[in-house]
Amino acid sequence: MTTESKKADTSIEELVEMTTEIDPELVGICTDLGSQTDEAKAIYMTSRNIAKKLVGDETIEDKVRQRCVTSTGDPAVADLMRFVNNPMKAGVEAIKKGAPILVDINMVKAGITKRGHNCEVICVLDKDEDAELARKYGITRTAAGFLKCKDILEGSIVAIGNAPSAAFAVCRMIEHGIKPAIIVGTPVGFVNAAESKEVVRNAPVPSITCVGTRGGTPMAVACVNELVAIANDDECVID
Repeated sequence: MTTESKKADTSIEELVEMTTEIDPELVGICTDLGSQTDEAKAIYMTSRNIAKKLVGDETIEDKVRQRCVTSTGDPAVADLMRFVNNPMKAGVEAIKKGAPILVDINMVKAGITKRGHNCEVICVLDKDEDAELARKYGITRTAAGFLKCKDILEGSIVAIGNAPSAAFAVCRMIEHGIKPAIIVGTPVGFVNAAESKEVVRNAPVPSITCVGTRGGTPMAVACVNELVAIANDDECVID
């Protein structure tokens, strides 16, 4: 039998293999809305329990720290996170209201859970698809995309995982009185990332950020997805 014939005769069942032991108890207590199979739930809960031991589980903010640690595989990011102007309450309320979620890149959009909320997730790049505004003013496409969204920015959830220029653009609109409900700002890199997050923390809106050059899409997605999880958890009390 040729190699091609063997490939054709291979069934899906022969290729299926679990990558972790399935603990029914973990599966039963999993609250992650993105985990839809027993294996996914077991993996998520095992990781989450490790993160709880590393980070602690005393406050509502710890839940966001835990998810960021599991999404990055880096326990150190927990100490880099900053929560300003009661962002947990603001974020959960915005999720429950179905506020639009404006994100800087499609990777962030793809990572945000589709379950547990009625929020429209909008990648701002789609608002300046031909980069017309970006070219006109010589700015980045993500900054231009947020400027294009100025009429829906008020009361929205902003999630920026990549572009410092987008964070600056949003903060500029805040200076002009257009305020989102919350900014999740974790842009990553060596050019303006740390500075842009500092500007976000000083803005008069609720925010979740991290200090320094670290960050990225996984952290932004983790923050938003944890806000969604908390919004769906009746046992979570937010002051």
